[in-house]
Amino acid sequence: MIRLSKSLNAWGKPEFNAVLKQDIEQLDARHLPLQQGLTLSSHVTDRPFQAMIISASEEAGLIRAKVGIFYTGVIAGCSCADDPTPIDEQNEYCVLRFDVDRSTADATVTLLAE
Repeated sequence: MIRLSKSLNAWGKPEFNAVLKQDIEQLDARHLPLQQGLTLSSHVTDRPFQAMIISASEEAGLIRAKVGIFYTGVIAGCSCADDPTPIDEQNEYCVLRFDVDRSTADATVTLLAE
């Protein structure tokens, strides 16, 4: 379960976007649907990702944030000696929606088709 307590505490304050960005960037990428968001490659790399806050609003007990995620992927080959697949990283981008419960700070993440 993802918990964004610092972001919840910063809601309504000028520093909210910076706190949310930092909270998201400290998450383990395995907890985000980055693999499903790949468009140019087949496997998400272990390199750190960057978040960009697009918008945030309050709806029915939730803080709903739309966030752009910049990350990298590779086209995974068979790792054979004669495999011609290059190991070049591809820049990837996807948009995620974070719904943060206002009472618990528990967050759900949804990949958006944008």
